[in-house]
Amino acid sequence: MSSCKENNKVIKQTEIAFKKEGELTIFKSVDSTQVKLDIEIADTDFDIQTGLMYRDSMETKQGMLFVFEDARERFFYMKNTKIPLDLIYINENKSIVSFQKNAKPLDESSLPSNFPAKYVLEINASLVDAWSLSVGDSISFTEH
Repeated sequence: MSSCKENNKVIKQTEIAFKKEGELTIFKSVDSTQVKLDIEIADTDFDIQTGLMYRDSMETKQGMLFVFEDARERFFYMKNTKIPLDLIYINENKSIVSFQKNAKPLDESSLPSNFPAKYVLEINASLVDAWSLSVGDSISFTEH
């Protein structure tokens, strides 16, 4: 037999550490320079729904790549996401189709891709501009 006692423990959200699951390269179409990142891969329903929620920070050369089964317009939001992000929407040919820059932490506004996307790459806010990324740039990635 068990009894229900009131339990006043405070549950602290555990910091979720970055887990390198692959490497991604962005190929810039204008000058053929490359940006290399370590990535976490979100390809299960749970990972896709959780994304970068509850994290306090991410390194400059880290990102999260969302991998979907099909290419269609995507709608992301920043619920429970504490760090400002740039979202990069990528089509099935691994070519960048659009951006949502400087997404505000904890904001539940919809951030649409406006074009069909099979992949979404989340990186720290302002890096799209810092790295001079543009629509038409492409990516490749490997999983570990």
